[in-house]
Amino acid sequence: MARFVFKLQAVLRHRLHVERQKQRELAVRQKELLELQQALRQVQESVNRCNQDVRQHHLVGRLDMAFLAAHRRFLAGMQRQAIALVQRIALAQRAVDEARAALTEAAKQRKIIQKLRERQLLRWREEQAKRELSLLDEAGMQLAYRNLTNEGDG
Repeated sequence: MARFVFKLQAVLRHRLHVERQKQRELAVRQKELLELQQALRQVQESVNRCNQDVRQHHLVGRLDMAFLAAHRRFLAGMQRQAIALVQRIALAQRAVDEARAALTEAAKQRKIIQKLRERQLLRWREEQAKRELSLLDEAGMQLAYRNLTNEGDG
């Protein structure tokens, strides 16, 4: 039996490769975003722990102004760090969105070729079925002709 040959198989393979590459790029961008979000959570937790420690231990009795000034500088530094992280998170989110759009486009391009392959395969199968039916009809006609000629001889 004949084999189906898709002439654009190399293109389909290439587009599948591109799609997988875009999936990897998206995964890398998502990982970077998650790491930045985790870093922001850690900064927030550190500030919360420090504030709680100050409330519990350093606001009772005699106030140490040098400690409170140092705490204020620490909070300002953490706030600057948090703002920088938020800006980086926004950039990382934009990169994730761009990578997701690129993946969507790559998948769309692959699906176009894949649909074309499916339509050609369906058409090829229909043609094969017609050929087989034609061959069976031909064989049936020859058999019927032989039967007729054998009856006429007998």
